[in-house]
Amino acid sequence: MSILKKLRSWEGFLSLILVSVILVNALNSESFLSIDNQINIFELSIEKIIVALVMVFIILNAEIDLSVASMMGLSACVLGWLVESGTPMILALGLCLIIGALGGAFNGFWITVFKLPSLVVTLAMLIGFRGLARVLVEDRSIRVFPPWFEALGQQPLLGPFPLSMLLFFSLLVLVVIILQYTGLGRYVYFIGINQNVALYSGVNVSKVKMFLFTASGLISALAGIIFAARLGAVRGDMGLSFELDIITMVLLGGVSIFGGSGTIYGVILSIFIVLYLRNGMSLSNITGHVQTGVIGGLLILSVLIPNLQKMIQEFWSQHRRSI
Repeated sequence: MSILKKLRSWEGFLSLILVSVILVNALNSESFLSIDNQINIFELSIEKIIVALVMVFIILNAEIDLSVASMMGLSACVLGWLVESGTPMILALGLCLIIGALGGAFNGFWITVFKLPSLVVTLAMLIGFRGLARVLVEDRSIRVFPPWFEALGQQPLLGPFPLSMLLFFSLLVLVVIILQYTGLGRYVYFIGINQNVALYSGVNVSKVKMFLFTASGLISALAGIIFAARLGAVRGDMGLSFELDIITMVLLGGVSIFGGSGTIYGVILSIFIVLYLRNGMSLSNITGHVQTGVIGGLLILSVLIPNLQKMIQEFWSQHRRSI
């Protein structure tokens, strides 16, 4: 592919946006490009970008999981509640991961067995998981974690990188391998393109979907544990509205909301764009509510622009044939 074609691709467009955001932020703050600031940017949103990796699979499969942020909050609150109740830390961590996997499998059960829309099921669980988290901790802030656990979330583990960033890079490598070099990756794309054709071709569609939603719950629970370690405390509103940033990162990266198309490389670029935009707005003293509005606008544009591009291409194709 020539350089011109690369620049005309969605990833090329995102690259230009990313460079522009970096330039603007660098001009506004001398410390923006420092290593410490770059690590800090990732640390503050590490839970979101970890979950964004598994959300790529869900949306490529022509599904959606709106419950991921609520599962993050639930797993963190369950961890705090268990430790406060005297449960050993290691056992509590394992139970939280199991709860995450079971929560994801619960979503998958209704979607695969009863054929309910994932939008409806996961919206219900967004409310259900969040409500359960608030029931467990009420309006309290629980801070009962041992020092070693908080250190894992707050202190560097390898060089300047904390454990959470090392986990993210490991998961990123795994995602690239699965999507590009395994049968599961091909099935994810195939089902997203046309579920009925995949079914008639012998693909176990229900098994793939169940696996993806179970993995989504598990990774969300892991992100919730990381969040608890980073903050050193848990509350019932942890991770509130995180799903907005997570879904925006995936859709802005070029993954079609209708499934079947998109690349992990575009998602990586969009992760940088969203994180750098938030950091730049924070450096400019823009409030969190305005930042959320900007991210919401990005979410709309990430769906609108590819659709407009497709409409224009179809128009020109029809125009040329008529000539």
